[in-house]
Amino acid sequence: MSRSAHPAGPRHGDVLPEGHYQAPPADLNALDPKVWARTVARNAEGAVTVGGLDVRTLAAEFGTPAYVLDEADFRARARAWRGAFGEGADVYYAGKAFLSKAVVRWLREEGLNVDVCSAGELRVALAAGMPGERIALHGNNKSVRELELAVKAGVGHVVVDSFEEVDRLAEIAGAQGVRQPVLVRITVGVEAHTHEFIATAHEDQKFGLSISGGLAAEAVRRVLARPSLELRGLHSHIGSQIFDFAGFEVAARRVVGLLAEVRDEHGVELPEVDLGGGLGIAYTPEDDPREPAEIAAALDAIVRRECAAAGLAVPRISVEPGRAIVGPTAFTLYEVGTVKPLEGLRTYVSVDGGMSDNIRTALYDAEYSVALASRTSEAAPMLVRVVGKHCESGDIVVKDAFLPADLAPGDLIAVPATGAYCRSMASNYNHAPRPPVLAVADGAARVIVRRETEEDLLRLDIG
Repeated sequence: MSRSAHPAGPRHGDVLPEGHYQAPPADLNALDPKVWARTVARNAEGAVTVGGLDVRTLAAEFGTPAYVLDEADFRARARAWRGAFGEGADVYYAGKAFLSKAVVRWLREEGLNVDVCSAGELRVALAAGMPGERIALHGNNKSVRELELAVKAGVGHVVVDSFEEVDRLAEIAGAQGVRQPVLVRITVGVEAHTHEFIATAHEDQKFGLSISGGLAAEAVRRVLARPSLELRGLHSHIGSQIFDFAGFEVAARRVVGLLAEVRDEHGVELPEVDLGGGLGIAYTPEDDPREPAEIAAALDAIVRRECAAAGLAVPRISVEPGRAIVGPTAFTLYEVGTVKPLEGLRTYVSVDGGMSDNIRTALYDAEYSVALASRTSEAAPMLVRVVGKHCESGDIVVKDAFLPADLAPGDLIAVPATGAYCRSMASNYNHAPRPPVLAVADGAARVIVRRETEEDLLRLDIG
C-alpha cells in the first residue's frame, strides 16, 4: 500500500478473489505496537491488559461494548506534539476527533490548545477550564449563537469560512465591543491522497475560500476593512489520514504566495499560518505514520523555505492534530455473540456493538485490526468479518481479518485505534445506547463518558 493512500478497500458486500487477502500473521496472539496503545500487553493468563488492568475485569465491571482509553499514552502523545513544535508554534488538538472534559483537562495540563467546531464542543472546552484564548473555532456554517458564544468567551481565533461569516462575525464583535482575531480559511487546490469525503483542500467542496478563484484575496480585503476584526493569518487544511508531505509542500507554497500578495496589496505581513492537521495513524500494521518530531521538522522547513523565497518573515505556525493524538490511544472492547461460518467465503463474527459505535468502516471503507482479547489461542487462523448487531448488511466493524478458529460466543475481542471519530460519530441507530469511554491509568479505570441507557433515550422522546 502506498504511504499516501487512504486505507480503503472493496465495497463491504463484495466477494473477493482467492489470493486477495494477505497471509495471516505468524502469531495471532501478538499485539503489534504500531496499532495498539502503549501500555497494552498480555498478562500471564493470556488476556489483554491496558494500564495494568485485565480487559476481562473491565468488561465485568463496565460492560461491553466500551471504548477503553490509555490515559498515559494520550498524555505522552500530546507531550510529543507539544515538544516537537516548541514554544515558537501552537498545537491545537482537533476536538472533533474525540472531546470530553477529562480530555480537555489533560490537554490543558500538557500545554496544548483546543480546536472546536460547534457550540457543544466550545462549551465542553470551557467547562473543563480551557482558557478562551487557547481555543479556536472552526466550521463552514457557524450560527449566530455559536459566534456570539465564541466572542463572549474570548476565543483566540475564529477561522472564517465565507463572506457572510465575515459580516456576521464583524457585527457580533462590534456589538460586544471586541476586536476579534480571525484566520481566513483558504482552499489551496491540493487534493490529499485520501478518501473523497475526507479530502478538504480541492476546489469542489464546502470548506474554505479558493485562492485560484480570487475568493481568498477578497475575504482578506473584507476582514481588513472591518474594524471589529483583527486578521491574524491564513488557515489551510488539505485532508485527513495523510502519510506523506507532498500535499503540505504544495499547500505551504500557495499559502505563502497569498501572504506575499497580501503584503504587496495591503502593506501587511500576516503573523500566523495554520497548516491544519490530517496526519495519519496506523490502523493496520501496513500503515506507516510519521512521528511528531519528523512532522514538525518537515513543516518548519517547508514554511521557512517558501518565506525566504518570497522575502517574508517566517510566521508563527499552528497545527491541529486530533486523530494523531487520540486515535492510537484507545480500543473498543466487544463481546462475541455469534460465529457464523460461510463455506468457501469467510466466518462472520457478530459482536454486541457495530456501526452505532464505529461508522467509519461503512462510511469510508476504513480498515481496522482485531485481536482475541480475553485469552490466547493456538488454533489455526480463520478469515473473519467482524460485524455488528444492527439491521444493515453494511454494519461492518472489521472487513477482513484473521482470528483463531476456536473463537466462541462469550469471548472478548478488541479493535485498536478507535480513539478518533468513533465515539464522536456514534449514533443511536436501532435505539442502541452509546458505549462509555473508560480512562485507564496506573492500574485504575474510571468512566469519563458514561454509558447511555434506554432511559436516556426515553427522556428525549416526549411523546
